Amino acid sequence: MEVVITAVTTIVGAALGAAFQQLFDGVIKANRKATKFNSVFGDLNLTLQSYQELVKDIEQVENFQPLQGLDGFKTKMEEGIQLVDKCSNIHPLQLKINFFKKKKYVGKLRALDGSLKQLFLILKWQVDNNLRNRVSDLQRSVDRIDRNVVAQNRTENQIRGWCVVPNPPSFTVGLDEPLKDLKMTFLNDDQVSMLVLTAPGGCGKTTLAQLFCRDEEVKEKFKKNIFFVTVSEKPNLDRIVAELYQSTGSQVPAFQNEANALCWLQEFLIETGQNPLLLVLDDVWDGSSESLLLDKCHEFKNPNYKILVTSRFYFQRFRPSYKLRPLNDKDALSLFRDTTSLEDSEFVIPTVLVTKTVKLCQGFPLAISVIGKDLCNQPAEIWERRVIELSKGSSILDSEKFLLNRLQSSLDALGKGLALVKECFIDLGSFPEDRRIPAATLIDMWSELYGLDLDYLSIAFLHDLSSRSLANLIVIRNAKEDANGYYNEHFVTQHDILRSLAIHQTGHDPTGHSKRLNIDIRKDDIPNWWSEHKQKPKKTRLLSISTDGAFSSKWHNMHLPKAEVLVLNFQTKNYAFPKFRKMSKSLKVLIVTNYGVIPAEVSNFTSLGSLSELKRIRLERISVPSITKNSIQLNSLQKISLFMCNIRRAFSNGSFKFFKAFPSLKEINIDYCNDMMELPADIRLLIHLKKLSITNCHKLSALPEMIGELVNLEVLRLRSCTDLSELPSSVRKLEKLKVLDISNCYSIKELPEHIGEMCCLEKLNMRQCSRLQELPESILDLETLTDVICDEETKGLWEPYLPLLSNHIQIRLVKEEINLDWLQMLHS
Repeated sequence: MEVVITAVTTIVGAALGAAFQQLFDGVIKANRKATKFNSVFGDLNLTLQSYQELVKDIEQVENFQPLQGLDGFKTKMEEGIQLVDKCSNIHPLQLKINFFKKKKYVGKLRALDGSLKQLFLILKWQVDNNLRNRVSDLQRSVDRIDRNVVAQNRTENQIRGWCVVPNPPSFTVGLDEPLKDLKMTFLNDDQVSMLVLTAPGGCGKTTLAQLFCRDEEVKEKFKKNIFFVTVSEKPNLDRIVAELYQSTGSQVPAFQNEANALCWLQEFLIETGQNPLLLVLDDVWDGSSESLLLDKCHEFKNPNYKILVTSRFYFQRFRPSYKLRPLNDKDALSLFRDTTSLEDSEFVIPTVLVTKTVKLCQGFPLAISVIGKDLCNQPAEIWERRVIELSKGSSILDSEKFLLNRLQSSLDALGKGLALVKECFIDLGSFPEDRRIPAATLIDMWSELYGLDLDYLSIAFLHDLSSRSLANLIVIRNAKEDANGYYNEHFVTQHDILRSLAIHQTGHDPTGHSKRLNIDIRKDDIPNWWSEHKQKPKKTRLLSISTDGAFSSKWHNMHLPKAEVLVLNFQTKNYAFPKFRKMSKSLKVLIVTNYGVIPAEVSNFTSLGSLSELKRIRLERISVPSITKNSIQLNSLQKISLFMCNIRRAFSNGSFKFFKAFPSLKEINIDYCNDMMELPADIRLLIHLKKLSITNCHKLSALPEMIGELVNLEVLRLRSCTDLSELPSSVRKLEKLKVLDISNCYSIKELPEHIGEMCCLEKLNMRQCSRLQELPESILDLETLTDVICDEETKGLWEPYLPLLSNHIQIRLVKEEINLDWLQMLHS
């Protein structure tokens, strides 16, 4: 077979085209010559055939800008040429005599095949992301690859970008007819550009919108031009518009103010609307910002785009509208039976009792789900009691109050044995509406509030809440490979009605005589009781302060003698920490989250120096150089977490003394800090450090050479640090290390020669280390190693050693999962 490949000019350079051709020719030749490797050469041949059309089509594309970090293409091709040539020239007799030699080269060839698939998938992602609307022929080529390459088995939840349509619930009823009506009213009428889908909270508006977006007819019309944005009660218009631009791979404009952001929204609709476009604005409230948003969307009527709005409010001036009604009795009963798993229950529940319970839910899917989960596998007596409780309360005419009362009964049903589950549920109200809550944040909070020192205990409570439909626990990566406390990819979401229920539990006392206090500040409108010092919230243990984009960081002193956890939620580009003198002896946990578009500059970080008992800090979307300008010393700090922060060169040249600032650290978590190139050199002095987790930091190319001086380190997690090329030889000194995770570290070529000296190593995760060619012989000395996680490529590296390894070692093969989550983060 002869394939002519010319220069690939704009993606990875002409050298890749030549290398691709040379490798392809070599594989075809070797497949005829080296019969002992026929099977694996056949797989390689199939892989290259599958991608040849993509390579040829890319040659025709002009001005295509590749993402950084893809120079591994050419290198991998050249390595493959050498390997194929070497295998094709091995004499068959040598392979017959030396069985392990054949095994070794088969493993290397399979690793090459897997690496090529992975690299081409990244290239395919670029094509799909950058040329969505410009190169239809190329898109058809990508579609052909999707059909031909079986290895691309990725689920939608594993690769989530901005404005992607969320998955609807796995079981839905009563929405077939509304979906048909929606398509008839909205999809098939060119005169209708915007439609408002209205219904009370908890009625299924969002689910119907999700089903509409995933309908085959809808997807056929709009292709990949479908965008789903959650607006919520207090929208951040800058962020909404920024995410729309990010979702298309476009440069995010600079927004001077809210009006300017709306002008850019119109520009986005005009430009993107050249092809059919569907924009869903979910959970729109009746406020000034929301009205401006709808006005701007409504101004341009274009048959090429459709805007679907979901709201619990009826907007008189926007027509047409569609009113979604509660479920009828039949559908409500069907959903209730599924939720309660009646057919599998060990108790017999009278039909009359089931019907009566369902009727009291008034057809609201949210109420049916929460109450149904609570009654799952419960005896009839519990059902009878719940019916009595549900019979009390408000009329359906006040739908939100009705729902809150119905849901309150499920919360009250959490008896003394589940009292902590209820406390955890109420704590979820400390975060903004319609935002994902990182499980790692809750772990930090609950470790101090409730003494949950082991991370998995907090996760267990989240599972309790999820099983009762009081919250949704989302894991964005397959969890089978990890059982050692890695929860950075666990998130919690919650329906806004349930969030209202959580906030309602704090009581009606606005000054925080209860143990929680949530303060919501718009502009600089601080509550009178605070600014006038009329009352002091003496009992508050958990304080949450949320501010909007107009807040000027003008703080008033607050006396909080018992506050242990402080949650700061903000949206501004510049933010100043409050003064902490009045809570210096009690505060143990500080959670700082920027919900703005870009990492924020933060001032007054040195005020934390007065917090003598502070143990945990978590910073999200913060510019780290802004907090390392001045020296600080937090002697009690045991854990610091940085998520999606700008690091730049904050740790370079020893300008910031990390050890001096945080001498007692036991745990460091740095995740999705894309511009971090190095760790602080003095990190080696943190002799108390037990966990070091650096994940999804793609520019980190090396670790400190003396990292082996961290003599108490038990967990070293370097997952998805794609530029990390090696582990320092000093890691051999980490004699207490139990867990080493280098999964998705594509650039690591070899493990340290003396890795066998890590005498306590129990778990090694080396999945997707595609450039790793062989293992050092010292792995035979890892006597405590029991669990090795691999993919098909890296498992082959272990096969020659299996007869010599003890039986207690388990080589676990995790199904290949090409995780490109980090690619969606490049613009953040």
